[in-house]
Amino acid sequence: MADQPEIAVVIPTLDCAAALAATLAHLAATDDGVVGGVVVADGGSRDGTVAVARMAGAQVIEAVRGRGSQLRAGAEAARGDWFLFLHADTRPAPGWPAAVRGFVAHVDPLASAAAFRFRLDDDRPAARRLETMVRWRSRVLALPYGDQGLLIHRALYERIGGYRPLPLMEDVDIIRRLGRRRLVLLAVDAVTSAERYRRDGYLCRSLRNLACLGLYFLGVPPRLIARLYA
Repeated sequence: MADQPEIAVVIPTLDCAAALAATLAHLAATDDGVVGGVVVADGGSRDGTVAVARMAGAQVIEAVRGRGSQLRAGAEAARGDWFLFLHADTRPAPGWPAAVRGFVAHVDPLASAAAFRFRLDDDRPAARRLETMVRWRSRVLALPYGDQGLLIHRALYERIGGYRPLPLMEDVDIIRRLGRRRLVLLAVDAVTSAERYRRDGYLCRSLRNLACLGLYFLGVPPRLIARLYA
C-alpha cells in the first residue's frame, strides 16, 4: 500500500456556514498533507455555506437534500482511493493525520474501515456522560454515528453499496452493512459541536435520538423517523 494515502473528505451541508468555516479552517491547519481534496455536497443552503466552501477551495456540488443523498453524491464526485466522511460541525482532533496514515498502512482496505472517538466541545458534566454512553455504544454495539466520521476505502465503500439516499439513519444503515468485524475505532477524537444539545437539552435530545434508533430497528421507514427527528 502507498505510504501516502490520498484522502477525499466529503462533507454534507445545509445552512451551516459558520460551522463549515470552522471545520474547513481546522482541516487546513491540521491536514499535514493527507487530504487530497474536499467535496462539499450541499442540499440547498440559503446562507453563506456554498460561498464559504468555495473560498476555502473545496469542490462544491448540488445534491438532493438529505444527508444520505448528499453523502452518496459527494462520494460519486470525489477523487482518491480513500473517503473520509465528516459532518460540517465535526473536527478531528489534532494528530488525526498520523492516525489515518497508521490505519491505512496496516490494514487490508477491503477488510477494514474506521471511525473516530466521540467528543463534544462542551465542558459540562452532561457532555462527559454522553461521551461515556457513546463510547459504550461504539465498542459494545459497534455502532458509531456519523458525527464520529467514517474512513473507508473506495473499493470497500462500493462493495457494500455506499450510502443509501435515506433522509435519516444513513449512518446506522451503512455501519450495519459494514459489519462489526470490519470496524476499527481510532484513538483520536472527533470533536462535534454541542450546540444542539445545549439548545434542546442533553436529556431531551438523547432520548429523542434513542427513540429514533429504536424505531429504525423496529422497521419504521427512515422518512417517517425523520419527521420525529425534525
